Formats: sequence, C-alpha cells, structure tokens
Amino acid sequence: CIDGGSLVTPSYGPYAADGSGWIIEGIGVEPDIVIENDPADEYKGIDAQLSKAIEVILKELEEYNPEVPPIPPFPDKSGREL
Repeated sequence: CIDGGSLVTPSYGPYAADGSGWIIEGIGVEPDIVIENDPADEYKGIDAQLSKAIEVILKELEEYNPEVPPIPPFPDKSGREL
C-alpha cells in the first residue's frame, strides 16, 4: 500500500451472552439522537449532526461534577522500617 493504510475484514461475529442474538454485526449502531444532514447544508459546510453533538456534550459538561479523590500520603522510600 502506497500511503501506509490498511484494510481489515471482520473475522468473527460477537454473540450476546444472554442468548438474544448477534451483537451489532450487520446492523450497525443505532444513534441515540437521529439528525438528518441536508446535502445542501453539507455543501455549505454546515453539519447538523456535528452541531447537535457539540450541543449535547456542552450540556453534559455543564452538569458534570466529578468527585476528585483526596491525594494519598506520599510513600516512605527512606528505606527505614516503620
């Protein structure tokens, strides 16, 4: 390959552990939010899917309040036994 790219073909199909069937294979992943991109807008550089994704993640970031764990004590590396 001239540009260093590669092609990988599927070699197995994952099956659900609960016996409900094949996972994703042949179907694709269902989107959480369905947004249709208008070809005319895409031509103009307007990407409705990307705009919605940015809107959703910015809203999630506003609501995100992670707990920061306390810093643990530094280990004693002096070689002395306690």
